[in-house]
Amino acid sequence: MNKEKLAQYIRKIKELWSAGIIQKSSRITYDVVWNIILFFLIVGVIGAFFAGGIGAGYFASLVKDEPVRAQETMEKDLYNYEESSELYFANNEYLGKVRSDLYREETTLENVSSHVKHAIVATEDSSFYTHNGVVPKAILRAILQEVLNTSVKTGGSTLTQQLVKNQILTNEVSFERKAKEILLALRLEQFADKDEILQAYLNIVPFGRNAAGQNIAGVQTAAQGIFGVDAKDLNLPQAAYIAGLPQSPSYYTPFKNGGGVKDEAGLQPGLERMKTVLSRMLESGFITEGEYQEAVNYDITSDFTDPAESPLEKYPYLTNEIEKRAKKVLSKILAKKDGYSEEDLENSDELQEEYMILAERDLRQSGYKIHTTVNKKIYDVHQKIAANYNNYGADKWETVTDPDTGETKQVKEPVQVGSILIENKTGKIISFIGGRDFELENLNHATDAQRPNGSTMKPLLVYAPGMEAGVVQPGSIIPDVNTVITYPGMPKPYDPGNYASNFHGLVSARTALKQSYNIPAVRTYMQIINNDPASQYLEKMGFTSLTEGDHEYPAVALGGLTNGVTVEENTNAYTTFGNNGKFVDAYLIDKIETVDGEVIYQHESKAVDVFTPQTNYLMLDMMRDVLTSGTATAARANLKYTSVDWAGKTGTSQDWHDTWFVATNPNVTMGIWMGYDTPKVLEGEYSRRNVTLWAKLVNAATDINPELMAPKNRFKRPGGLVYRSYCKVSGMLPSDVCSELGLVDSDLFNAKFVPNQRDNSLIRGTYVKVNGKSIIAGPNTPKEFTNDDGAAFNPEWLKENGFDKLSNIEQLIPNQSGAWAKISIPSTDEIKNDGKNPNAPSNLSKSGSRVITWTASSSKDVVGYRIYKANKPGGAFKLVGNTTETKMNVGSGKAVYQVKAVDYFGQESAASNSLQFGDFTPEKPDVPVDDKPANGGGNGDSNGDQDDGSDNGSGGSGGDSGNDNGGDTGGDNGSGEDGTGDPENNNN
Repeated sequence: MNKEKLAQYIRKIKELWSAGIIQKSSRITYDVVWNIILFFLIVGVIGAFFAGGIGAGYFASLVKDEPVRAQETMEKDLYNYEESSELYFANNEYLGKVRSDLYREETTLENVSSHVKHAIVATEDSSFYTHNGVVPKAILRAILQEVLNTSVKTGGSTLTQQLVKNQILTNEVSFERKAKEILLALRLEQFADKDEILQAYLNIVPFGRNAAGQNIAGVQTAAQGIFGVDAKDLNLPQAAYIAGLPQSPSYYTPFKNGGGVKDEAGLQPGLERMKTVLSRMLESGFITEGEYQEAVNYDITSDFTDPAESPLEKYPYLTNEIEKRAKKVLSKILAKKDGYSEEDLENSDELQEEYMILAERDLRQSGYKIHTTVNKKIYDVHQKIAANYNNYGADKWETVTDPDTGETKQVKEPVQVGSILIENKTGKIISFIGGRDFELENLNHATDAQRPNGSTMKPLLVYAPGMEAGVVQPGSIIPDVNTVITYPGMPKPYDPGNYASNFHGLVSARTALKQSYNIPAVRTYMQIINNDPASQYLEKMGFTSLTEGDHEYPAVALGGLTNGVTVEENTNAYTTFGNNGKFVDAYLIDKIETVDGEVIYQHESKAVDVFTPQTNYLMLDMMRDVLTSGTATAARANLKYTSVDWAGKTGTSQDWHDTWFVATNPNVTMGIWMGYDTPKVLEGEYSRRNVTLWAKLVNAATDINPELMAPKNRFKRPGGLVYRSYCKVSGMLPSDVCSELGLVDSDLFNAKFVPNQRDNSLIRGTYVKVNGKSIIAGPNTPKEFTNDDGAAFNPEWLKENGFDKLSNIEQLIPNQSGAWAKISIPSTDEIKNDGKNPNAPSNLSKSGSRVITWTASSSKDVVGYRIYKANKPGGAFKLVGNTTETKMNVGSGKAVYQVKAVDYFGQESAASNSLQFGDFTPEKPDVPVDDKPANGGGNGDSNGDQDDGSDNGSGGSGGDSGNDNGGDTGGDNGSGEDGTGDPENNNN
């Protein structure tokens, strides 16, 4: 437009304005527009109030059932988030977390990196520090997105709202839940400051999975589980990565469900999310451009931690055992809070079940610290030794049935092992071995498997209780002879027998225990069984599974329990001996702390008096012999620290299904068991294999903690014990006969129970051997077969002790040599004179050039043999010797021999066959008859065969003396009476 036209236009406007036309038109337009605006404004305000009223009323209807929560209640709900309990070895050494579906560890805001706090705020709630719990425009935006059903939803929840949703409400998607969330968020902001809210949020929010594939929550758990560092040490990119996870934990987590890092494609969403978080931090001013660029280019994947074994994977037996015992402790604590006593729980299966369930939940959610007594180093080395031991014995086939299909199959079953190490004075369980393979069999063979304990029962139930009752002492003599026991209530007579099915005669209690003879133990037990030693002693020492029959049956003396006993219980009972006769119950849980460090449980050991110090020491002294010269010498031989004062006992159950060894020293007790899960015969030297492994475990533990395992002090001998000599036949004070025979021994005795009577078990006597037995000689028994240097059992003593009823009294004699061989049996009941001569011996024959042998007479009453000799075939036989054996040295000269048997009554048998020595072919004389010596003495030849000559003639060189006895005293190759050979006489 040119200047002229513009000027014209301006002039026209001025004219209209001067005429008032413009003002009039503007006023009319203004009035119309204003009225229209005013109308819609009024309608809008009225509509807004109406809509607001409707909205407020709707909001009120949504929250009408939501109570006004007290601050205390809300705080309890907000901060009562599940936290995984932690397990510890002794000395506060971390083991791991309790098994859980969600692992969480609480922390404080001071222990969280500022990068994490900034990243969470920038990403989840940029106005966190300025709003009052909710952001209205964010809520309206979220509602609009919901109404329009847009595909992209930015969300409208502040951190405060998210905290309320997770801790008080549910994840339900509804306007009602959202309305309650808003109301509670506003309420929470009234009493909680921003740091408290942020700290709670960081502890409850899920962060995906850790390297082991376990679900995790809480920033500390995430930092450790993803990067292997504490939350306070997270760098910027690590913090950004973690802060991005809560939006979609399983999608963004870098780890797979089963553990291990995802592939490249699987990692990409999490890496992109990290960049988004860094971008928002930059926008919010939490980081600089330079920090942003450095963090974006950071290789976060190199920081991902490696998968770590969970406690259950690394320590399956231990983890399960800790959790089991911790639940038992917590169940009592929870029940007590509700007004129930331990007795109430014990007497009600329903209560037990209820509170064990509550305890399980409490353990997994309350973040306790469970401290145990187990020494990590010893436990670790014990597991290694057990895993690598190569001498358990052979696997055996077993038929198993699939519980789902019912199909049977053959599997190889290995020899299992269970072992435990307990401190005597406190009861602390220092270490244990639960088995060889948890995958194969998760039964804890140290704490849960019940098996017959064999001869390890003898000290606990027989000898120590017997010494308390005064019926036995180490030097007491107990007959190990054929014994059959009947007892009221027993279905049939009981024949205990011995391990090797033989008998050992009169033995001391010390020897019987050392060599683990069964019959003496059962005979001793029968003297105290009416006192119910199972109640008096076993129950006091922690045996928990005894039945009514276990209090009554003789077989319990040999470990024949109905249900058996665990390795823990059996070993724990032996700690009584190591603790001067006082029993302290074994324990694994030392204390339990809350998240805040409050100790809600602290174990207190209590000692129970079981044995007097005198009995206890005597039992220890007897068990020392088991290792030094008894059934556990292999254990002693394999010990590295030989000066330690160990005392123990081996054991084998019926049919060789179980092998045991338990031993104690002044500090600790260690027990071990081997056997198949399905009882089977253990082959070969199973006991040696077992005690050898025991020694290896002891050696390893001692290397780690010598002060605990190898005390320098020995068991202290108390007062009230004395040494006394006793007769090894009766256990009484030695008699003259016992002393002269050399059958005296000495031992320690409780001064209250020393022998006070003189031995009357032996009497002097003359005896003979009849059918291998020593029998008192009868009046007609030939003296040449008797032995006067001996003694016999006193018939009265035999009767007093019931030995006269033995089918074979000879069983009383431990061996047939030495001093014992001089004791004869004072009975002739078995030897009856039938009036007949005994049967002749047979098969007389040569054995070399000087000995004759024969087969014994078949008669049962023969006491010896007489040997007869003739100088030539057809010559007269004359007695030249006697013997109780079936052979005799007769020399090498020419002769003919016969043997006759002689019985107990002096009757002689017919002769045996004749046996000729030498060549009797006639020889020509060397000189005429006229050349004979004047004195009439015949020249003897070198073989001593000359038998003629006068009474006064002297035998020629090398011959028999010429006398009317035929010269039967000639030497073997000697010259007459002056010969240098051995004369034949009755004592050969």
